[in-house]
Amino acid sequence: MKEEILRLLRSADGYISGQELCNRFGVSRTAVWKAINQLKEAGYEIEAQQNKGYRLMAAPDLMTEAEIKSLMHTDWVAKKVLYFDTIDSTNIKAQELAEKGYPSGTLVVADKQESGKGRRGRSWVSPSGTGIFMTLMIKPDINPNNASMLTLVAALAVAKAITSVTGEEALIKWPNDIVVNGKKVCGILTEMNAQFDYINHIVVGIGINVHNESFPEEISQMASSLMIEAGGKRFHRAQIIAETMSYFEQYYDTFLKTQDLSALVREYDELLVNRNKSVRVLDPKEPFDGKAMGITPKGELIVDTWESRKLVSSGEVSVRGIYGYV
Repeated sequence: MKEEILRLLRSADGYISGQELCNRFGVSRTAVWKAINQLKEAGYEIEAQQNKGYRLMAAPDLMTEAEIKSLMHTDWVAKKVLYFDTIDSTNIKAQELAEKGYPSGTLVVADKQESGKGRRGRSWVSPSGTGIFMTLMIKPDINPNNASMLTLVAALAVAKAITSVTGEEALIKWPNDIVVNGKKVCGILTEMNAQFDYINHIVVGIGINVHNESFPEEISQMASSLMIEAGGKRFHRAQIIAETMSYFEQYYDTFLKTQDLSALVREYDELLVNRNKSVRVLDPKEPFDGKAMGITPKGELIVDTWESRKLVSSGEVSVRGIYGYV
């Protein structure tokens, strides 16, 4: 009931009477009063006026289940939300929940990760109060060979959500990074549990630097936060989460119709920061330079070299700009 009251307070144009809340939820005024007090204790500024009711004045930057659900407008994604102040890894927790039978679309969110990791086993800096650390667990009925494309689906969703909430232009560095002003603000790690021809579950881990004020010297030239790139402006992290889930549901449903990115290629290419730029493909077998042209419907990066056109699959390959990160 608490998150539903919060949702109503958010959408109301003015006050909502206590009696209206009682009638809507079929509870006593005391029960409503207790729920309002719980929200106040959590940091919500709620004004109570006799003969008028309750009005939401301000909301804290929380990522709790109640806060996220009050902002969510999806059909099935993130209908189940689990929030943790501190966790070892949201991906690990999401995998555990999948094995316990939690439904597809379950979202795990944490304020701090102790063992966050990125692609190719790299650690992910995860201090509390600054970022978004979340993992969406899904159980898609698709061929395991097509699972890697979900990283690109997620990247498209995150980029759109960041631009929508912050007003800053977020672009995609193929295949799994989001950049603002040429600096990385988000990384995505997709992991799969599958049989030979059947997927048990997939977890899509997303880490977004939101309110970080600084970064270690060794990564400060390539990493940043939304707050830094927006000139010190702060953002509501739960709103970014809700927007990301909304876009993901939209793009994921489009992906499922064909089990490829054919309907999303144009939109993805428009946000591809590598497009029409010289890149270095760090293939362990044979690194090479070329010009990134866009992606294929299978999510491969199209790279034109001086001798041929190459299609690069994500896997263990990294792509860098010739003169820097992008």
